[in-house]
Amino acid sequence: MAFVVFEGLDGAGKSTLIKGVEAHLQTLGQVVHLTREPGGTPLGEEIRQQLLRVQGDTPVPRAELLLYEAARAQHVERVIRPGLAQGKWILCDRFSQSTVAFQVGGRRLNRKIIDDLNRYATDGLQPDLVVLVDLPVDESLKRMSRREQEKGQGKDRFELEERAFHEGVRASYLAQAAEEPQRWLVLDGLQNPDQLLKKLLVEMEKRGWLAFSSK
Repeated sequence: MAFVVFEGLDGAGKSTLIKGVEAHLQTLGQVVHLTREPGGTPLGEEIRQQLLRVQGDTPVPRAELLLYEAARAQHVERVIRPGLAQGKWILCDRFSQSTVAFQVGGRRLNRKIIDDLNRYATDGLQPDLVVLVDLPVDESLKRMSRREQEKGQGKDRFELEERAFHEGVRASYLAQAAEEPQRWLVLDGLQNPDQLLKKLLVEMEKRGWLAFSSK
């Protein structure tokens, strides 16, 4: 078992990749729990609605940060740690790395404060692997627009941010990956889903987590 986090801009293909990993692990008889942030618990899902809504009294940046951390503390205590203790694979769509990317890279908040809050909310828990599906901002915006047209799915508060915000988020992700190359795997989000899944499974095999043939 392992705790694997998936990060990236909206539209990068994280959800498809997570489902592919889940399916592969299940064929090996592994127990897998898929979860997400913000969310993952009943309380976390309620906070998620407050964070993403575009109408009403939306949170200011510092309140936004604290809401994320509150949801994360609940998530770690109620879901992630217990799941790992039970021998489950935990596959999480976004974790503390997103908070650094969005609140530092996007909102320009203080990195040290956010690092301290992340450590407190997680009680020191860190993922075994962070998978960054990296995508140029132009392509991310294009995919979000296409999704909106095809599914009639409106954009959330973060998707409505200006281009500079998304550029800052992407830059922060890449900087974090450079800080901890042993913990991060950066994949090219312009590749097709099968290619992304194959590269990730090969990486997991290298780490001794599973048997997978790359041939």
